[in-house]
Amino acid sequence: MLPSFKPEPYVDFSLPENQKKMKEALSKVRAELGKEYPLIIGGEEVKSDNTFNSINPSNPDEIIGICQKASPEQAKRAVDLAYKRFDTWRFMPIEERGAILLRAAQLAKQRFFELSAWQVLEVGKNFIEAYADLAEMIDFFEFYGREIIRYGRRDDLTPYPNELNTIDYIPIGPIVVIPPWNFPMAITGGMASAAIVTGNTVILKPSSDAPICAWQISKLLWEAGAPKDVLTYLSGPGAIAGVHLVEHPKTRMIAFTGSKEVGLDIVERAAKTAPGQIWIKRVIAEMGGKDFLLVDETADIEDVAKGIVSSAFSFQGQKCSAGSRAIIVDEVYDRIVGRIVELTKSLNIGTPEDWKNYSGPVINQKAEKNILAYIEIGKGEGKLLLGGNKVDGLPGYFIEPTIFGDIEPGARIEQEEIFGPVLSVIRVRDWEEGIKVANDTIYGLTGSYYSNNRARIARAKRELHVGNLYINRKSTGALVDIHPFGGFNMSGTDSKAGGRDYLLLFLQAKLISERLDY
Repeated sequence: MLPSFKPEPYVDFSLPENQKKMKEALSKVRAELGKEYPLIIGGEEVKSDNTFNSINPSNPDEIIGICQKASPEQAKRAVDLAYKRFDTWRFMPIEERGAILLRAAQLAKQRFFELSAWQVLEVGKNFIEAYADLAEMIDFFEFYGREIIRYGRRDDLTPYPNELNTIDYIPIGPIVVIPPWNFPMAITGGMASAAIVTGNTVILKPSSDAPICAWQISKLLWEAGAPKDVLTYLSGPGAIAGVHLVEHPKTRMIAFTGSKEVGLDIVERAAKTAPGQIWIKRVIAEMGGKDFLLVDETADIEDVAKGIVSSAFSFQGQKCSAGSRAIIVDEVYDRIVGRIVELTKSLNIGTPEDWKNYSGPVINQKAEKNILAYIEIGKGEGKLLLGGNKVDGLPGYFIEPTIFGDIEPGARIEQEEIFGPVLSVIRVRDWEEGIKVANDTIYGLTGSYYSNNRARIARAKRELHVGNLYINRKSTGALVDIHPFGGFNMSGTDSKAGGRDYLLLFLQAKLISERLDY
């Protein structure tokens, strides 16, 4: 009998013993840097003709690992073999599939600090962000491992005389999993484990900015009992996924998290029927956001300011749930903005290997260039209140947390996803105007409304159009089975990862009706 699911607790890194464990883990991981990693296709290690380096964004001269650039032929072969293996894997009992995830969760708990250290070095997460990422992955394993058993026991059809009617939720086929780099363990592990536990075969195509984190998760699942020919590891450029994996006629589904542009391209390609294709491909496309924190004059100013700073600048704003728009009513605008600036000034910037540093690097040189370009745009659209520069004296891609005030609704930095440490503050006449401004984007992922007025809160719950709406709390930090996560409009398909209907996206319902008097 499994105990009830509960979220994995976080670690207090203010305690010296936990800082020591993390430092030891970083030393252990650093001893493994620079290794070459193969593809895993059909259960076998495979090399390609070309490789690429995963680098440390805090120090681009440091190579985290050397990875293979899968060829189109290797990508096609990976799908063909996953399709073949599906014929047997789909009949694996659900209890055994669920047990794989529960074992993987235990292994991850045993290697908590080590797996967190890989994130610190490969994507620049600070200790707390890395640990939270891993805790979420463990929660996905624990939750989905239990959920598949619940799906297998469903018996909620209306009885009918002289018939035995059952509905079985069965696997669908080979699934291409394309995770992002910003949650290299939580989202990677969450999507891959959902596909595996539902009885599907998986072709995992990790982000080229976080392929070693994806390897560590793959290794964890293999060790927990997922066969290597069920979970394929296929590193390489995005074009491999965008063309040869998505368009392959034997690909049954694509589970993607990333940018709007790539997500829409995948949706369009998957909608075209390839020669030999016998099904309509499914797509989970979780994409971007331009998330808001709406504040009225009744809210607690200190609590609001802390929530805005955390939502905007945790992990350098590189979250689809990041609160990049603070919409504040005129009556308290100046006081709140002043406090936001004060709190942001106190954030330490530097290598995330030092636990005292809050702000680390952005992910790569391309992101750095893009963010700095948006900052220049912002200087023409509003008042620069803080930051706005690349950090001198550090070798990596460090950008100061940046705040723009008096941004007009409709401005580019108020509408376009920047995916970096840039906050736009918008002054509105009242909370009703604030609701209109909050809703006026193509996105609809997360949002926060701060107020002590119950009537306003009730109306905000009805009218604010986002997949995850938070009242009097920050816009980031969704927990599995507590805050199922997914957005509206151009934020994606609202698949609600970590929710009780998520696994159904990876299954199909088969009704069996047997006449009893035959």
